[in-house]
Amino acid sequence: MQQISVSPLDKLRAYLEAADLGDDGRLPPERELAETLDMGRTVLRKALATLQGEGVVWRHVGKGTFMGERPIDSVSDINALVLRTNPTEVMAARLAFEPEIARLAAVNATGAQINELRACAQKCRQAPTWRQYEHHDNRLHRAVGEAAQNSLLLGLLDTMTTVRRAVTWGRRRDNPGKPPRDHHSFEQHDRIVEAIATRDGQAAADAMRTHLRSVEQNLRDSLGY
Repeated sequence: MQQISVSPLDKLRAYLEAADLGDDGRLPPERELAETLDMGRTVLRKALATLQGEGVVWRHVGKGTFMGERPIDSVSDINALVLRTNPTEVMAARLAFEPEIARLAAVNATGAQINELRACAQKCRQAPTWRQYEHHDNRLHRAVGEAAQNSLLLGLLDTMTTVRRAVTWGRRRDNPGKPPRDHHSFEQHDRIVEAIATRDGQAAADAMRTHLRSVEQNLRDSLGY
């Protein structure tokens, strides 16, 4: 039987989908990753460069390659924001900001971006661990930002996401497993995505606000508020 050839880029994508990376999202060193994926380092670098161009990973010279978007501000600026804020303030900022991002996405999203949103929502449902769920959830929210087609708003969203992740990493989940099959965010994600797909800006904003209110309540419960 003829074996199906998998491209280096597809192998790297599959690895990142399944990898349980640390809280900072840093990939293993290049030599180790090349050995794990059974490919040359030159080939690996080309695949990483492609994913970097897509915003899937970013590189910090001297520190490594990381999953997600590159922070747009300096590390010192981000650290200063982290020290001045708290999870409750972060949620208030999200509630003030992200519903309007969703409203714009309903107006401006391309067909490919809508497909990406649906894929992200599906990956959230299929995530085998909380960490991977959170990765796909972050990707979904950024994909909404990309669909809004406004580079300044996307940059602000990236900054807020970086601060949010730094502020909330210290929280531990009581259940170390994976999201339950009836996790509230699954249906909420679907409503956001379908409102964007049907070009209903008000419904998209309302669905995003409802979702974030639910996240906020869970956060308050976990912090004992």
